[in-house]
Amino acid sequence: MLALLPKGADADDELAELQELARTALVQPVAQLVQQRTRSDPRTYVGKGKLEELKTEYAKAEADVLLVDGELDPTQQRTLENALEARVVDRTQLILDIFAQHATSAEGKLQVELAQLEYNLPRMRGMWKHLERLGGGTGAVGAGVGTRGPGESQLETDRRLANRRVVVLRRRLREIEKQRGLRRKERERTQVPTVALAGYTNVGKSTLLNAITDADVSVDNRLFETLDPTTRGFEHDGKRYLVTDTVGFIRRLPTQLVEGFASTLEETLVADLILHVVDASVGDRLEEMVGAVDAVLAEIGAAEVPLELVLNKIDRLDPLGRRRLANRFPGALQISAATGAGIDELRERIAERFSDRFVDVRLFLPYEDGGRLAELYALGAPIDEREDRDDGVFVRARLPQRDVRRFARYLVAQSAEEPRGDSVVEGP
Repeated sequence: MLALLPKGADADDELAELQELARTALVQPVAQLVQQRTRSDPRTYVGKGKLEELKTEYAKAEADVLLVDGELDPTQQRTLENALEARVVDRTQLILDIFAQHATSAEGKLQVELAQLEYNLPRMRGMWKHLERLGGGTGAVGAGVGTRGPGESQLETDRRLANRRVVVLRRRLREIEKQRGLRRKERERTQVPTVALAGYTNVGKSTLLNAITDADVSVDNRLFETLDPTTRGFEHDGKRYLVTDTVGFIRRLPTQLVEGFASTLEETLVADLILHVVDASVGDRLEEMVGAVDAVLAEIGAAEVPLELVLNKIDRLDPLGRRRLANRFPGALQISAATGAGIDELRERIAERFSDRFVDVRLFLPYEDGGRLAELYALGAPIDEREDRDDGVFVRARLPQRDVRRFARYLVAQSAEEPRGDSVVEGP
C-alpha cells in the first residue's frame, strides 16, 4: 500500500481506511510505504527517490498489486506500472471493484458499469501500447514508411464503443429514475413521512433499518454492503413512516461515484428527515467521519434537509464512554441497533418530528357525495373508525394537513351525532 500524507499526519490512522477497503475487496495487505509531501508529482506520483525505494520494497514484499491511497491520473498510473512492472490500483478503482461485488439490483449494476467506464475511458491507451507506434499509411509521401498498419484503430474502436455504452447506460438510468420519481410522487401524495438513513459506510445503517421496521436486509460486516436504496415502513401510534437505507459515504468519495450514484443519493435529498447514523465506538475518528458525511451531504445538495444525529453501537462503550459521548454531542440519541437499546426512543423522536404532519378529524359524508369518500381512501389517510349510517358515512381519520380544507364542509364536532354547520378540527 502506498500513501502520500501531509507532514504530521498519523500514517496508521490514514491507512486504516485503505486497509478496511482492501479487506472488503478480499485483498490481504502485506506492506505499506508512506511519503510525506504537500502534493503529488505530476508524472511519478511520488518523488524520484521514493520511487526507487518503492521498487525495492515492492520486490521485497513479493506483492501482486500496488494499492494507492489516492486518485491517480492516467500518466501517473502508467509510470508506476512501468516502473514496478506490476498492476497499480488507486483508491477510486478499488472502491469501484467493491461496488461491482456488492451491486445486486439492475440499477446498481448499471450505476457501477457507468462509473467504471467513465473511470477507464481516459486510461484505455495503456491497453494498446503495442499499436501506439503504428500509423495508418496515409498522408504525406513517406510519412507512413515503417509504420503502416492498423494504427490506433482498435483503440479508437474501443473508445467509440465505450462512449456508446455510456450513452445507453445514462438513458437506462434516466428511465429508472423516472420510475423512482413516480413512486416518490405517490408517497408525497399520501403525505407519508420519509426518513433517510445516511452515514459513513459500515456504521450499522442496515441493522438500524431492520431494528426500526422489522425488515430483513443484508447486514454483513463489509464496507458498502448496501448500494441500492431499500425502503421499509413502520407504524407508531397509528401513523405510518417510511425509512430508506442508502449507500454509505466515505472520506474523499470519488467524483465518479457521486455522479454515478446520483439517483441513489437523491433518496437522501428528497427525504423529509435525515438520520445521520454514526459509529460511536470509533473513538478519535468520530469527528472526522461526521465531517466526511456532512461534506457529501452538502455536495449533493442535502445540507438543508432536517437532520437528526444518531450515535449507534453504544453497546461497545462503557458508562463513562457514553457520558463523554453525551457531552460531545448533546441532544443526540444513543442507540444500539444490534441489541435494540434506544430504538423505541428513536421511533418516538421521529414521530415528534412529524407531529404536525397529520390532523385527526371526524367527517360525515352523505351518500350523495360518495365520491368524496373515494377521494379520502385515495389519499391513503389512516382510517381509525367508519360507521355506515342511514344517510351517510361517519369517519374518524387522520388527514394530511394540506388536505383538511378539501373536506372542511364535512367536518363535525367530537360530540356531534349529525353533521353541523360549524366545523371543528381536532388537534394532532
